[in-house]
Amino acid sequence: MSDSILRAFTWKNSLKLMRPAAVLCSSVAIIFSGVFPLAAYYELSASSLVITAVLLFVGCVLIHGVLTHALNDHVDYVSGTDQLSPAMLSGGSRVIQEGRISPAALYRFGIGLTIVLVLTAAVIALFGHYALAALLLIGIWGAVSYSLPPLRFSYYPLAGEWLSTFPSTFFLGLGGAWLLLGTFPEWAVQNAMINALYCVAWVMVHHIPDLEADRQASPVKRTSVVWAADRWGIGYSRLPALLYLGMIALCAVWLISSGRWWGAAGIAVIVALSVYWIFRMDVQNPEQVTACEKKLLLLAVGGAVWLGIFI
Repeated sequence: MSDSILRAFTWKNSLKLMRPAAVLCSSVAIIFSGVFPLAAYYELSASSLVITAVLLFVGCVLIHGVLTHALNDHVDYVSGTDQLSPAMLSGGSRVIQEGRISPAALYRFGIGLTIVLVLTAAVIALFGHYALAALLLIGIWGAVSYSLPPLRFSYYPLAGEWLSTFPSTFFLGLGGAWLLLGTFPEWAVQNAMINALYCVAWVMVHHIPDLEADRQASPVKRTSVVWAADRWGIGYSRLPALLYLGMIALCAVWLISSGRWWGAAGIAVIVALSVYWIFRMDVQNPEQVTACEKKLLLLAVGGAVWLGIFI
């Protein structure tokens, strides 16, 4: 990458691109949900636990915070959706729109970072750390497949959440157990599944304010939210998020069947509150949707912490 590109990525611009509040709330909570039980209920050294948590966090910052947003901001700028967005929590980081980083610089930076991360994964694999290399590659896949042509899964209903977002967040949640135990205990799979589904449900709400902008994009950004609204009407833009919350409710039954009554109770309350707030918001009012997003983000943190404590 040239010096001019790197100069654009000042500390202030990088923080704006990362959108640290959302990254820290979601990713750190998911890591806690997968690592804290290992510290509390397993005989593992403190150093191995700290190193694992730090590795997962650094990977999150680089992939979720930087790479995903760099690629997505560029693609959504080119298609035109970010320019038409209400630009509250949605609509990208605005580093392009505010003239902080040029579209070309952001694209080159994203491609360069992708190459560096893939090479890093290859080196890690050469040293025999296959699980860590696999986690890194899954994260890279999620970021690249979500935004970059020819895949650009975020522009197709169901594809973005199931082929990109869900795998990367699910394996982030499993990362602690995979790296430290080499196996996937049931509690770890349950926590990772619920946290990943809630992340996807939040993304569905996140897409609602951008519905009209996504329709006018070229190519059309036909998210699951746009698809539902086009098929059944604007009120059904809530449907994708509600369906994913329904899946989480089914996971609560799974928790009960494995004896995790406290975990199930907490998740049931979180699902009920989420459904209530989603039904109450006016989907055509960006301020109300954004307020709902913030509440759901806090619930995501609470749910992940709750699951991490009550296994």
